[in-house]
Amino acid sequence: MALDRWIALIILLICITYGYTAFFTMDAGMPPFMRRSPIWPSTFPKTLAVLGIIISLSIVFGMEKSDANIKEGDINYRKLGQYKIGQAFLLLLFMVAYALFLRPMGFLASTTAFLMFSGALLGERKLLRLLLISGLSSGIIWYLVQEVLGIFLRPFPFF
Repeated sequence: MALDRWIALIILLICITYGYTAFFTMDAGMPPFMRRSPIWPSTFPKTLAVLGIIISLSIVFGMEKSDANIKEGDINYRKLGQYKIGQAFLLLLFMVAYALFLRPMGFLASTTAFLMFSGALLGERKLLRLLLISGLSSGIIWYLVQEVLGIFLRPFPFF
């Protein structure tokens, strides 16, 4: 069986478990006044579970496109070694480091550093442009969250 079908089979098992939880265990503790409502708290999880089961079954049974229809831009699992997996893994490590350094460094410094390092990893070589764009982006996001939304976001570690 192909890699995409194995992944679809794993997703199918997750959706079946999620659907069982949504259909049988979520509604058991619901108060009586909510049982007359047309939309319950479990309506969206039930919909997600059913759609996930349908889509993953279509992939497991091979009803999506076949190997003969692979185009130039599509991901081919047989050529997985030719993709930049190391670069993607390093970007995930940058994300974890960003989450860890967010509180000690503050939002502005950690977000600027994350955007600069990830931009350099992805191929941007003009450091002045990278510094300007990442610093400006961090400042605008901080301003929108802090001032417009009213959510306190520590800009520097000494705040």
